[in-house]
Amino acid sequence: MTTLTKNSSGVFPIAPTPFHPDGRVDVASIDKLIDAYLAAGATGVTVLGILGEAPKLEPDESLDIVQRFTKGFGSLPVVVGVSAPGFAAMRLLTRKAMDAGAAGVMIAPLPSLRTDDQIIGYYHQAIEAIGTDIPFVIQDYPLTLSVQMAPKVIRQIVQAQPSCVMLKHEDWPGLEKISTLRAYEAEGSMRRVSILTGNGGLFLDFEMERGADGAMTGYAFPEMLADVVRLQMEGERDAAHDLFDAHLPLLRYEQQQGVGLAVRKYVLAKRGIIACDAQRKPGSALSEKARQEVDYVLKRVSRVDPRASFRSA
Repeated sequence: MTTLTKNSSGVFPIAPTPFHPDGRVDVASIDKLIDAYLAAGATGVTVLGILGEAPKLEPDESLDIVQRFTKGFGSLPVVVGVSAPGFAAMRLLTRKAMDAGAAGVMIAPLPSLRTDDQIIGYYHQAIEAIGTDIPFVIQDYPLTLSVQMAPKVIRQIVQAQPSCVMLKHEDWPGLEKISTLRAYEAEGSMRRVSILTGNGGLFLDFEMERGADGAMTGYAFPEMLADVVRLQMEGERDAAHDLFDAHLPLLRYEQQQGVGLAVRKYVLAKRGIIACDAQRKPGSALSEKARQEVDYVLKRVSRVDPRASFRSA
């Protein structure tokens, strides 16, 4: 079984959960999604995250999704989102996911947490509940979760919890946070953890230069993310930025609050990676005007990156 480590790097796409129009999980599309991620150069994957509509799933459905991804990704790591209002549910899903072959779990703070002590205490209790033998990821996503984690708080969690091996960094603006955390490591006041970034990849070009190890996000062209990460690691700065800039119109459009998942599923469906763009209720849907706008943006992106062209579809 692959284990998540402090040196994990590359691109871990956040997988959406494909549904049929009637709300059933589309297992055939899950298999196609796995194939597409592997072809794109993914070095791991994350399932049952916010993008995966995890709260809308039945426990058996969640476990089946984990099993399909762990089987499909083979020796590559699968991270499972286990965030829950209570620790009993978190512990149960964690143990079942790890038994199914997951490499680690991702834990987001409860939105009600406000003080530094509350945040640090929450992670202490969460790790106490799931077990100190489980590698875990801190999800730092204040834009959605409304929990502000200062670098010193992340440092305290990392130092207090040896099983913490990764930070999913989604603060915005967050470039200085990455620099501060890497400076802590350089001075020896914080041990190393992997830093993968989210926010749809909207700042990936510069996040890599600040010390990120890659991306953990759901942008509909994971191969672009993989290329940018690879080019930055190879020192091809201009090439990385040129490719990233070509995708900026779609990255920006995806970042709209409330419709981001709808945009991503629409594009994935156009690419033939999932059968349809349905969300399980309650969910949002793109208007016809919005679909036309996304099509226009894709056409503009395809002028530089032909992978965004659907003329032959």
